Amino acid sequence: MAIKKYKATKDNTITNAFKLDLSTRATGSNMGSSDILEVFSIYGQQTSTSAELSRVLLQFPISTISADRTAGNVPASGSVNFFLRVFNARHSEQLPTNITFNVLAVSQSWQEGTGLDMESYLDITKDSIAGSNWINATSDTAKATLINAIDISGHANGDKFTMKVPSIAGGDDVTYTFLFDTTTNVNNDTGANTFGISRQIVADDGALRDALVDAINGVANSAVKYADADTGAGSTLTAGTIGLTAKAGTGAYTVTLTMDTNGSAGNVANVLTAVTNFAEGDKLIVTAFTGGDGPWASAGGHYHSSSYTSGSTMPNYTKTFSKGYEDLELDITAMVEEWVAGTQENYGLGLFLTSSQEAYVSNSAGTDDGAILHNAAGTRSSFYTKRFFSRSSEFFFKVPVIEARWDSTTKDQRGDFFYSSSLAPAADNLNKIYLYNYVRGELKNIPNIGSGEILVSIYSGSSDDTEPSGSKLNLSVGGGVASAGDLNVTGNYVSTGIYSASFAFTGSSTLKTIYDVWHSDGTEYNTGSIKPLTLSSPNWNSYQQYVSKITNLKPKYTKNEQARFRVFARPRNYNPVIYSRVIKEIDNTTIRKGSYEILRMVDERTVINNSTGSATNHTYLSYDVSGSYFDLDMSLLEPGYMYGIKLLYHVAGQWREQEEVFKFRVEDN
Repeated sequence: MAIKKYKATKDNTITNAFKLDLSTRATGSNMGSSDILEVFSIYGQQTSTSAELSRVLLQFPISTISADRTAGNVPASGSVNFFLRVFNARHSEQLPTNITFNVLAVSQSWQEGTGLDMESYLDITKDSIAGSNWINATSDTAKATLINAIDISGHANGDKFTMKVPSIAGGDDVTYTFLFDTTTNVNNDTGANTFGISRQIVADDGALRDALVDAINGVANSAVKYADADTGAGSTLTAGTIGLTAKAGTGAYTVTLTMDTNGSAGNVANVLTAVTNFAEGDKLIVTAFTGGDGPWASAGGHYHSSSYTSGSTMPNYTKTFSKGYEDLELDITAMVEEWVAGTQENYGLGLFLTSSQEAYVSNSAGTDDGAILHNAAGTRSSFYTKRFFSRSSEFFFKVPVIEARWDSTTKDQRGDFFYSSSLAPAADNLNKIYLYNYVRGELKNIPNIGSGEILVSIYSGSSDDTEPSGSKLNLSVGGGVASAGDLNVTGNYVSTGIYSASFAFTGSSTLKTIYDVWHSDGTEYNTGSIKPLTLSSPNWNSYQQYVSKITNLKPKYTKNEQARFRVFARPRNYNPVIYSRVIKEIDNTTIRKGSYEILRMVDERTVINNSTGSATNHTYLSYDVSGSYFDLDMSLLEPGYMYGIKLLYHVAGQWREQEEVFKFRVEDN
């Protein structure tokens, strides 16, 4: 199975739009339980320059993806693509065209909430009611803290550390240096914002700690000196703040720091940095703030928007809707992989119009006021309104999902094995065969091989052509054969209990059967047989039409079933020789390149699209000695409906849809 879907676990619409009275903004409204999600930008409705925005938040179960990868149900990074799929909801309002959305990772935790009202915005989130809105990410308002962050006991003269509080966390992006000095001023440490804690005046470390607390809080204290930014002259601290409050810690000589402002914007790292010897003895106990919660770091949601560096930042995506009614389908593999790897916390993602399409706002200070976002690059036009189905939608195939897609095809050429030919390129002369190690009906790794390499040798047959005979045959270079004349093919591990080997075979065409023996370290594990074919070039266009059948199709399947469908195909003009009875079974034609799609028969809606135009090949057919097949996870389909399978074959350079539709029903149990 090469498709898995992960449904959204949280979603919400947040807005700063005006309520129906066109005077009060709905910045406190919550729509976390609505079955619709909405994105819009309205310019000039309340006044000629008013701006109203709506944005969507989504979060998905990345921990489940990680668990599936660990269990081997999802391939490793680089072998799978993750697609965000959010489905358009038709409505009677105006529909914007040529709109472009940002798809950005959210950078802080948020609550879904239980609001429903998307018209009057009456479901207001207050401090005691869980849920995100335009201003707050959660109802749990708290300030970020560094508990017992600084230990000033036993410090040495000249020790110093720096402190920088980013503006996003309520600071001013200025670096402050704290110097422990025995002099009465700090003129010997030039530079702006340098504070000195004078040991000469302070009698003990307890008082020294209190002086440090006063310095951080900007409280006048004769024991604290600082170097003036302009003159460098030392003087007593009398005023100022650096965006923090400080208090004595629980330890005898430790200091606890608390952000001045509420919210997760205060959860910042690398605020404290040791200089000179201050790090000795772990004097800086904690350097990152945690515990801040409540308001968004920026109104309207806070998102990762910097340029992407793998393992460090998050990717940014955009999606354009030319008609306006399209579904959103976007490859967000890099974003999901960052979450899975743990380089960034999974707080979900946001969908909203790009800054050039969100409404123009320019205030005199050039900053946001909470409800209104400064956007000098915005437009003086409106884009109203794009709607999607939410995770609480009643429609099974419309809920937002992350869809994992990968190529799981097995192309076992044991039944489609050709002698090497000068008519074919080198790559096409290679044949791949497989070993399936079933133990009591279950695939198991060979104990002495595990996930390592295995060897394959090729033999000719005995006089009655029933078993391998004679010596190993010499092989041509290519595939798992390192040098011409080698006697072994090096095979590789594919997945649990499955191994493969690839090689070209130039042996005499008089051989009707060759035998593959799988072995390692003197132990033979399996012997198989192959009947090679001879490649020929016809003097006509070999386009064939096919008749197909799914030989093991059942009338119904349960919703938790993992089904394998066996496809039998033969040319439409096949004409077997018949005597008084059919003397042989009709040969099954191997479809080397095929795909499937699934329809819901009641409305002929395609619920699983074929992947003929995609690089993921997630609906391609596999094949082995018994013919073509594919696996299907029935949990992808809504129970209680009849479905149909359509097949597509790549014939004579084109994809051709086959006429047959193979129907089955999915039930709850």
